[in-house]
Amino acid sequence: MLARVGERALVIGGTGPTGIPLVRGLVDRGYDVTILHRGAHERDETPAAVEHLHHDPYDGEDLARAMHGRTFDVVVAMYGRLRRIAEVTRGATGRFVSVGGVPAYRGWMNPWLHRPHGLPVPVAEDAPRVEVEDEDPKGYRIVRTEDAVFDNHPDAAHFRYPYVYGPYQLVPREWLVVRRIIDGRRRIVVADDGLTLHHHGYTENLAHALLLAVDRPDAAAGKVFNAGDEEVLTVRQVIELIATALDHELEIVSLPWDIAAPAWPMVGQPMPTHRVMDLTRLRHDLGYRDVTPAREAIALTARWLVEHPCPPGGQEEMVLTDPFDYRAEDRLIDGWLAARASMPDPSFAVRPGFGLAYSGPGGRARSKPEFEE
Repeated sequence: MLARVGERALVIGGTGPTGIPLVRGLVDRGYDVTILHRGAHERDETPAAVEHLHHDPYDGEDLARAMHGRTFDVVVAMYGRLRRIAEVTRGATGRFVSVGGVPAYRGWMNPWLHRPHGLPVPVAEDAPRVEVEDEDPKGYRIVRTEDAVFDNHPDAAHFRYPYVYGPYQLVPREWLVVRRIIDGRRRIVVADDGLTLHHHGYTENLAHALLLAVDRPDAAAGKVFNAGDEEVLTVRQVIELIATALDHELEIVSLPWDIAAPAWPMVGQPMPTHRVMDLTRLRHDLGYRDVTPAREAIALTARWLVEHPCPPGGQEEMVLTDPFDYRAEDRLIDGWLAARASMPDPSFAVRPGFGLAYSGPGGRARSKPEFEE
C-alpha cells in the first residue's frame, strides 16, 4: 500500500455499502478525503477528518457548482449520474475510478438473447456488450455511460459491480432467509435444488478492489474490471451458511423452477441460469484477493441483518418482491411433497447410474480392496 499523504481524493457517494470501507481505506492511506453526497445518509463510521460536500450528483448543474475551482488527485465515482460526473470532472483530476454495473453484458438481464438460453459462464470483460437498445434498455444505457467515462477520462479504471451484500445494502438478498429464521420458519423453498450460481460482492471486498486501482494507477489505467467475490456460492449454499451462522435448523425443499415461486426473489431473474464473472484481469493486473472470504462474509451479513432488521413491508422488502406469505408456502410445499409421495415406482430393469467414470460416494467400487504401491 502506497502512502499518499497530502494528496486529495474526492469520493462521489461514500456513505453507501462499499463507500464506507472505501473512504476509510483512503484515509488510512493518508489522503485528504472529501465526499460528495446529498447528505441524506450520514454514517457514524465515516472518519471525522473527511470533508462533506452536500450536493446532488444526479443534477449536472449542482455538481458543476460543487466542483467549481476544485481539483483532486483522484476521483472515485460510486453514486450519481456517472456520465455527467465524468464530464464535470474532466481536467479536474489526475486519476478517475468509476463504478458501473454488470448489465452492460449482453444477456445479463436478458438471458433469452443467447442460444441455448442463458449467459455464457464465466463472462470476461471483453464479452459482447448490449449494443441494441431494444434488447435491453438498461444495459444499453450502462454501455453508453461506460463509453462516456473513457471519452472524458481515457486512463480511467472502471469497475463492473454485481449485486452487493453486507451492511446498509438496499437490496439485501440475505434478508429473504434471515427474516424467515427470525419468524421461526423451519422450511424454505428453493428452485431446482438451489444450484443457481449468481455472482455477488461483499462490501469490504469490492472496496478493496477499488483501492487497488487507486494504489496501482499504471496497472489500472484505461481498463474495465469485473469485481466480485472470488468464490461464487449457489443459492443453496447461501441458505445453509446463513442457517448455520444463526444456529437455526432449516429444511430446504426443492421444487421445479416453474412452480417454485417463493424461491424466485432469491434468484433475482426469471430463469435459473447462472451469472458468473471472470475475475482473471482483477486478480492478475491488480493482485486482487478477497479481504473476507464469501463464506465468512455471508455469515457476517446475516448477523448484521439480525441486529439491523429490515422493517416488514418496507423499502427493502418492496424491492425484493417477497410477500413472506408463509401460509401459501406451506400449501405449496405440502402439495409438492404429497405429489412426490404419490409417484409410481418406475421399476427400472437396470437402474441408471452415474457413469463408470464416477468413483465418489455411491459410484463405481474400487477394483481392489487395498491400495498397492
